[in-house]
Amino acid sequence: MAKQTISITHRDIIQQIKDRKFAPIYLLMGEESYYIDRISDYIADNVLSDSERDFNQQIIYCTRETKVADIINSARRYPMMSEYQVVIVKEAQNLLKIEELATYAKNFLRTTILVICYKGSSLDSKKKLVAAINEVGIVFESKKLREGMLPSFINDYLKRKQIAIDQQATMMLAQYIGSDLNRIASELDKLAIALPPGFKQINTSIIEKNIGISKEFNNWELRTALVNRDVYKANQIIDYFEANPKENPANMTIATIFTFFSNIMLAYYSPDKSPRGLMEQLDLKAEWQLKEYSQAMRTYTAMKTMQIIDKIRESDGKLKGIKKGNTTDGEIMRELIYYILH
Repeated sequence: MAKQTISITHRDIIQQIKDRKFAPIYLLMGEESYYIDRISDYIADNVLSDSERDFNQQIIYCTRETKVADIINSARRYPMMSEYQVVIVKEAQNLLKIEELATYAKNFLRTTILVICYKGSSLDSKKKLVAAINEVGIVFESKKLREGMLPSFINDYLKRKQIAIDQQATMMLAQYIGSDLNRIASELDKLAIALPPGFKQINTSIIEKNIGISKEFNNWELRTALVNRDVYKANQIIDYFEANPKENPANMTIATIFTFFSNIMLAYYSPDKSPRGLMEQLDLKAEWQLKEYSQAMRTYTAMKTMQIIDKIRESDGKLKGIKKGNTTDGEIMRELIYYILH
């Protein structure tokens, strides 16, 4: 298990655990909490039997007051009537002196499986803790998925449940929920349960009924209206959003628009403008995902795209209170949409 690279995937780790090939220390870190939770939960549920777990599994929730010495003491205990003990350290980003865990990594106990969950960011790979763990265990970096990778995540997640989903429904979920994988997984579980008996495909009607996303008025439809310069439809959607702010917060809408136009700009800067080249530049997994970007590049020049991005940043500042005055969120969004379309 020694000297695992940070590029190891969560599937690799779970497969190793299935094969009963355990590392003495797992450092799970990064911005995307979904994969960190999935690995740590799998370890918690599968390394020990039910009878072993009572005496040999400990979960430590860290606060600013948690002492590294207490974690090390827990890790140095021997298992009771079991080959291993499991110590899972949650919210390790709260530890004030986390580097002190390097002492344990240099002199670890082979009968302990120590799992360190560090969320929100990644520790510097040059620091002694990461280097020490990488020598003897597994370091896993959980990165946020880019927008273009979300449809693949949704399809893969449902495929494991033997459920299909159509393209429009996939994009609707990706645009509405964004890159919060835990929330996406939760909503997909909800949809899977809500499917009628014998029905094995999710469509937009099922999403609208069970999650509350409108088939006609959502961020994906707004993006499509902007791509097609459909002034009436775009303003109709913005009016709907203003009337239903809880379900359609302006900050989520503006983030979606910003991501889309930023990707258009990336496409313009791509050295290879072929479909394959643009897909690599935008990190897209399927050619159909490229369709709207190709259309948008025909609709908006590189200069106009750059100006739109500046306007989005200005509008985002206003939504956050910068030079907002008495302007409402709805008025800010209508002004932005007008600027984009004209």
